Amino acid sequence: MITLLAISLAGCGKEEVVTNVGKLEFEQPLNIPPLLEATMESDGSKHFTLTMQTGRTEFLPGKMADTSGINGTYLGPTIRAARGDKVSFDVVNDLGEQSTLHWHGMKLPAVMDGGPHQMIDAGKTWSPHWTIDQPSATVWYHPHLHGKTAEHVYRGLAGMFIIDDEDSKKLPSNYGIDDIPLIVQDKLFTDDGKFLEDDEGIFGTLGDEILINGTYDPYLKVTASQVRFRLLNGSNARAYHFGFNDGKTFKLVANDAGLLQEPVTMDRIMLSPGERAEIVVEFEPGEEAILHSFNGHAGIDSGEFDLLKIIAAPELAESAPIDGQLSTVPEIEAPENARVRQFKLTMENKINDKYMDMYRIDEVVPAGATEIWEINNFGHSHNFHIHNAAFRVLSVNDKEPPEYERGRKDTVFIPNGSNVKIVVEFGNYADPHYPLMYHCHLLRHEDDGMMGQFLLVEPGTESEVPTTLPKKENKDGHDGH
Repeated sequence: MITLLAISLAGCGKEEVVTNVGKLEFEQPLNIPPLLEATMESDGSKHFTLTMQTGRTEFLPGKMADTSGINGTYLGPTIRAARGDKVSFDVVNDLGEQSTLHWHGMKLPAVMDGGPHQMIDAGKTWSPHWTIDQPSATVWYHPHLHGKTAEHVYRGLAGMFIIDDEDSKKLPSNYGIDDIPLIVQDKLFTDDGKFLEDDEGIFGTLGDEILINGTYDPYLKVTASQVRFRLLNGSNARAYHFGFNDGKTFKLVANDAGLLQEPVTMDRIMLSPGERAEIVVEFEPGEEAILHSFNGHAGIDSGEFDLLKIIAAPELAESAPIDGQLSTVPEIEAPENARVRQFKLTMENKINDKYMDMYRIDEVVPAGATEIWEINNFGHSHNFHIHNAAFRVLSVNDKEPPEYERGRKDTVFIPNGSNVKIVVEFGNYADPHYPLMYHCHLLRHEDDGMMGQFLLVEPGTESEVPTTLPKKENKDGHDGH
């Protein structure tokens, strides 16, 4: 059995172990978020409209919850585009309060990133645009307003963004048929079916019920012999050890930011909040399987959950074997003279002994650089996400990571007491005025200030860039230009 980052977790915060095993009937058909249709603009770009709105949604039978969604009452549609596509958006804020919309895992200009500096006022529209220039991947979008990200994501503001390229066509790609998104989120419900947030614990809200694509108690019927599942941990704090309750194996084909070089056969994989993985599962005609999350010992992963019942049809369409090389994209390699930066994560939810300051620049990085970042965790379980970058894990506690952890990522789990070294490939978009973020993606920690800011600048100009931002820079980002 393969398990993720087998590290001593002594000293981690303890949370009550909860379970839903034996409670579900698997009576609700899994909701598949619709693919959002684009309109073609005169410049050849694909244009999408996303409206953030409030509403009411029934999760538990006969009970309604106050929710938020994008083009609907809960979650948002799936956006699909290919490498080389020009994309543009109108992001309409009908929430009645400020928010943002961040493209998690996307390489793009900082002013289009949707972080805390691209605030969208209530009733306003933000119109970012860029050309997709990165390998195929499962990325996602969600709010990123400083201090309230956890609240807005928990209410339901999130969706999947699929990037295709020639390599990805080797895998099952018929959306909703053999290419299935699975947005996994834990919730606490009141007796009358409303969402309950609990920010009293170390990590923030850890729910005892699970929604998949906003569906409670879900099942899925499949009609192909091999199905690609795009796993997205969209939870605020909970991590999952994904596997099947009968030990059924699967092939991991992609990490956060792209395909692996070759598939890896596994029976479990852990994903912390914000992480993604693509797995291909083989089914026999008439087979039934339960996707499960196994109990862990990192504080954020305690609990045993049945997630989704999968029912294979009596006759299945045959799929091509998944074998050999998957990605033609070279691995991320560190140059001999790579800059090394060090980051300390603490129990007080600080990075390098500092809380987030919207006007302070913590790091200045040459655009297009490849650097080594060393992350040391002296606190509770954390993870680490970098905007406008992809990275490869070089070592965990000075040991080479397992094969399946060596692919392209943008978020990595950093257990208490561990050291993780990554080689980071940054985007090529220089902008000395608009910062990007690195932060813990446990959303309570992020909101508490466990976040830093960096600028991508023209190589050779690093020493010329001010390390503070004028306050006016943080108020004019509403149109994304």
